Amino acid sequence: MRDDFVFHILNDQYAKLLELAERCPVDGRNKVPEGFNNSIHWHVGHVLVSTELHIFYLSGNMQAMKLPSEYMAYFGYGTKPSVWLNEPPAWETLIDQLKGQPAYLWEWLKDSLTQPVKDNFFGAETFGGLVVSTALHASYHVGNVSAMLKALK
Repeated sequence: MRDDFVFHILNDQYAKLLELAERCPVDGRNKVPEGFNNSIHWHVGHVLVSTELHIFYLSGNMQAMKLPSEYMAYFGYGTKPSVWLNEPPAWETLIDQLKGQPAYLWEWLKDSLTQPVKDNFFGAETFGGLVVSTALHASYHVGNVSAMLKALK
């Protein structure tokens, strides 16, 4: 598989998520529709956090993580808006970070996609595998956000 194709998959999912986020009305960003556990604001932040966790933490390269550590309390696995103790990072900040994350990942990984990584729950053997697994995870959240936008109407 070509290295740029791995990032094409990730960029495609990020573009879809950003497009859906742009369609979300301001007053719907933090609503949790019936039948859902999280808000669209949470999904945007979770994709950011989980991408760093999937690629950097699972590969043992935590020094490359750029997001503030407090993001984990808002958007990490098992979190949800109903238990937030403070205001989460601003929507606009998250959107800007989401727009920039794929380029950062490309710069950091473009020459390393075939390098092996330690055992992980995805079963990915290389950085490229972690990127693809992360893109698949992002697509799950794209589907949730799409459904949530319909439920918010």
